[in-house]
Amino acid sequence: MTSHQIRQAFLDFFRSKEHLIVPSAPLVAKNDPTLMFNNSGMAQFKDFFLGNGTPPSRRIADTQKCLRVSGKHNDLEDVGFDTYHHTMFEMLGNWSFGDYFKKEAIAWAWELLTEVYKLPKDRLYVSVFEGNEADGVPFDQEAWDLWKGIVGEERIILGNKKDNFWEMGDTGPCGPCSEIHIDLRSPAEVAEVSGKSLVNNDHPQVVEIWNLVFMQFERKADGSLIPLPSTHVDTGMGFERLCMAIQQKTSNYDTDVFQNTIQVLETLSGKKYGQNDEPFADIAMRVISDHIRAVSFAITDGQLPSNVKAGYVIRRILRRAVRYGYSYLGLQEPFFHKLVPVLAEQFKDVFTELKDQEEFVTRVILEEEKSFLRTLESGLKRLDTIITGLKESGLNTIPGDEVFELSDTFGFPVDLTALIAREKSFQIDEAGFQDALAEQKKRSRQDAAKEATDWIELRESDGVEFLGYDFEETHSHIVKYRKVKTKTGEEYHIVLDRTPFYAEMGGQVGDTGVLILGSKEDGGKRISIVDTKKENDLFVHVSRDKDLDQALSEAGIITAKIDIGRRNKIKSNHTATHLMLSSMREVLGTHVSQKGSFLNDEVLRFDFAHFSKVTDEELQKIEDRVNEKIRENIALDERRNVPIQQALDAGATATFGEKYGDFVRLIIFDPKFSFELCGGTHVPSTGEIGVFKFISEGSVSAGVRRVEAVTGEKALELMRQQEETLNKIKDLLKGPTDLIKAVENLIEERSALQKKIAALENEKIQALKATLIENMETHSTFNLIVQKVDVPGADSLKQLSYELREQVENLIAVFGAEIGGKPQLSVFIAESIVAETDLNAGKIVKDLAKEIRGGGGGQPFFATAGGSDASGLDAALEKAKGLF
Repeated sequence: MTSHQIRQAFLDFFRSKEHLIVPSAPLVAKNDPTLMFNNSGMAQFKDFFLGNGTPPSRRIADTQKCLRVSGKHNDLEDVGFDTYHHTMFEMLGNWSFGDYFKKEAIAWAWELLTEVYKLPKDRLYVSVFEGNEADGVPFDQEAWDLWKGIVGEERIILGNKKDNFWEMGDTGPCGPCSEIHIDLRSPAEVAEVSGKSLVNNDHPQVVEIWNLVFMQFERKADGSLIPLPSTHVDTGMGFERLCMAIQQKTSNYDTDVFQNTIQVLETLSGKKYGQNDEPFADIAMRVISDHIRAVSFAITDGQLPSNVKAGYVIRRILRRAVRYGYSYLGLQEPFFHKLVPVLAEQFKDVFTELKDQEEFVTRVILEEEKSFLRTLESGLKRLDTIITGLKESGLNTIPGDEVFELSDTFGFPVDLTALIAREKSFQIDEAGFQDALAEQKKRSRQDAAKEATDWIELRESDGVEFLGYDFEETHSHIVKYRKVKTKTGEEYHIVLDRTPFYAEMGGQVGDTGVLILGSKEDGGKRISIVDTKKENDLFVHVSRDKDLDQALSEAGIITAKIDIGRRNKIKSNHTATHLMLSSMREVLGTHVSQKGSFLNDEVLRFDFAHFSKVTDEELQKIEDRVNEKIRENIALDERRNVPIQQALDAGATATFGEKYGDFVRLIIFDPKFSFELCGGTHVPSTGEIGVFKFISEGSVSAGVRRVEAVTGEKALELMRQQEETLNKIKDLLKGPTDLIKAVENLIEERSALQKKIAALENEKIQALKATLIENMETHSTFNLIVQKVDVPGADSLKQLSYELREQVENLIAVFGAEIGGKPQLSVFIAESIVAETDLNAGKIVKDLAKEIRGGGGGQPFFATAGGSDASGLDAALEKAKGLF
């Protein structure tokens, strides 16, 4: 079976068992503060397990794109070195939400594996949870009995809490699990050693392929377990490992999942996978063929490479792939982007979004490659400098902090640094590197530290009802609350049964406002809400007021009221963003698509796909078109609960990387102009925006531009400020009739004066040069000038030294100067002298700089230093005289 057939067989099997087949969620996690990326098949269903939402069906199955490269689940450094770990992988899964449980899950898993996929029964082993006394969880007798009736006791393994008790996180739903393992070794190996003894022992051919999790408990913040009101099933089967088993391979990378990209790498590198004397060549091909999937699908789903958070993770993966190609496959020109078309074609029928964005993803990766290859060269130079310094000191071990700097700043993996060091007869301080890495992780954990209590449940609720599209205030009840300690202090998180507060999502910030406990008429207690966030499917109202426990616990009906003035400004900015995107597509081309946004009551910021700077003329056209639509005062046409396929078929614009439900909300301002899927808040008619004005345009990353703009009062305020600035300039220039001509004249005058100053400074240097030559000390093998000089700038010391070199043979020149109140030193040594002696200008200037409380360096023939104590210049120069 091909990988495509294997995937389809899984989905068809569970469709026959009355499961709803749903699409994969984006790789980038949305509305879940605990995750950067979706790292398991169940991630998109957390709301249903937590009771915060209702699933579209009690039985669901899918294939989910997953990424495990950060936090608790981090397989990055294993990828490539073994044959079964991956960064991005597909997780095939079937779920039951309060419907079937262990009996059906176990029976169907065995049926699919042995009857549909025809995997040999005598090569399969299963595990059952042995129980945990500390948690008060008994041995899973039910699972044992069910498996015993299928495979017999001899193929069942008892598993501990680490291997056979699955938890969503530190808190939340959890339960025992049964893993299914397969032994893929040769018959001779099987005859020699039983596969049962190799389960969970990191054997590359005895691997877990499916995990059946039985959700029975909830882990509380204090560590205790309580039974869930209803039980659930959550299964996850590694698609790549399944393909390895069915296709009878000994490596995931030998399957057709990866062979397409590996074959391209063979062509590019001239090396044949599996036939290389150098083992790192095969590792490099595995790394690259894995990493291209993670990078491509992350970019497709909206996460661009960057220097922060999730973007940094994607950049790190990309650079790891490029490093391996550069170091071990001889690919020293950009190559990684050439794999995108192969990948897009391979997945066009399952994850269509990559094919839709193939050109954009390719160009983003290409620009990242170019940038990193320049960084890689810098890192190699840095490593050469470190090794040279160690040689001079008689050492042969690169310190751990230096190894860490190469990894953190230049993207060098520790194994690459070790390899280069070994080639030069050096070694690295592995323990020191691990210490530095651990310290960084500790800082990261501290930065992210947040301690939350369990939710204090006040009443039952079927979920949060959002009424903010129609109402500015509602009568509500508090469902639950918790206290959260953050770096900035303590917060209360409050959940209501119904709310007008919009929670931050889709780039729009959360609402602020008040909760009024009691009636407004009798002046009930007011709780300030400073933000509203969406956590999983909850609308969480954030308050930093103190000591609210009693008031919240005793509250009856409350009034939830948003800051309507702030909301109206946000609505204007959000609606303007829709008008702007449509205008951009008219002016710049239909390739323009949203890649990120942020909008609040002050400004709108919008990132979009485009591969060149937006010219001033193009910005003006876009701005004019938006303002034209504002003046038309187009009424909002809002349509709720529209079937998503119907909306897309009608031509609605969707944002790549967003997870849409079966029913969506359409926001239309003239169906021929702006027609989008959107959950944000908008003005009832475009005229309420008032006016739209761009304030900036620039590059965010390869292939992505960013504009910022303001609307309404903020736009008028900006124009007034610009007018005031022009008037002040006019006043300073005595009210010229042609302001532009007057400024041009000033620039010309300034340029002419700068040239005159440069000429005068040069005359001064020439006169000084003659004086220095006249007073020069002549020795048998060199000519020496050590002098305190009066020069206009630090560059003058270099000019003076280099010009003297042309007139004086075998020159050594040491100069001191006070420039702008700061001491400066320079040392020049003729290259012929450097070649014949051990004199080094860089070392000498460092020594002299101690006298002026400073430091410096440079090349062996010319170096400079600066300091903070000008009174030490004379001592430095006197010290220099004694060196030659």
